[in-house]
Amino acid sequence: MAFLYLYIMKFLTLSILLFFTTVGFAQDKPLSNDDRGKLIYYEVVELKDVSQDSLNARAAAFFKKSAKLLKVKSLPVDSMVQASGKMIINKNALVLSRPSGEVLYNFYVETRGGKYRFWLTDFGFIPYQRDRYSNFVPSTTVAIPLERKPGKLNAAEWTGYVKATTREANAFATRFKEAMMNKKIAPPVVKAAPVNPGQKW
Repeated sequence: MAFLYLYIMKFLTLSILLFFTTVGFAQDKPLSNDDRGKLIYYEVVELKDVSQDSLNARAAAFFKKSAKLLKVKSLPVDSMVQASGKMIINKNALVLSRPSGEVLYNFYVETRGGKYRFWLTDFGFIPYQRDRYSNFVPSTTVAIPLERKPGKLNAAEWTGYVKATTREANAFATRFKEAMMNKKIAPPVVKAAPVNPGQKW
C-alpha cells in the first residue's frame, strides 16, 4: 500500500513539473529579426469596440507607471509613441543572483480604433562591473548590439544574455497588454469648441 502511495506521488510530481516546464517554454515567444537584421519583439493586438482615444489613455497610464525604466523619447505623432528603456540581466549561480549587465532597447506603440501594435527592438547589452563600493555599475557607455555574433569563448554566455532578454521582453509584453486591457482608465474628455462655419479653412 505504501509502495503504491509513493508511486502515485512520484507520478503526480513528475506530471506537475512537466506541465509547468511546458507552460514556461510556451510563454517565451522568440525574438525575430526585422528587415534591418535587428532582433525584435513584435505583436499586433485586437481590442474590438475600444476607441483609439481609450487605447491612447491606457498607453499613457502605462508610460507614467513605468517612468523609472521607460522614458518617452517623442510625443505622439500619428498615434505612435517612441520610448527607450532598459532591462537588468541577472546571472544565477547556485542560490546566488547578481546583475551581469543591462539591455537597452527602444519601444514603439501605435494605436488605431479597435487594435494596437507594439514592438521592442534595438537591443544593446552593457556589461556590469563592481565599483570601489562593491556596487554593480555599467562598465561602458557603448552598448553591444544583441544580434552581433560573439567570439567562440563568449558564445555560451552571449546565448544566455539573448535568452534572458527574450524572457524579459515577454514579461514586458505581458505587463503592457494587461495595462492596455484596463477598462477603468477613461479617455480624455473632449470639450466642444466654438465653431464659425463662415470663416475660411
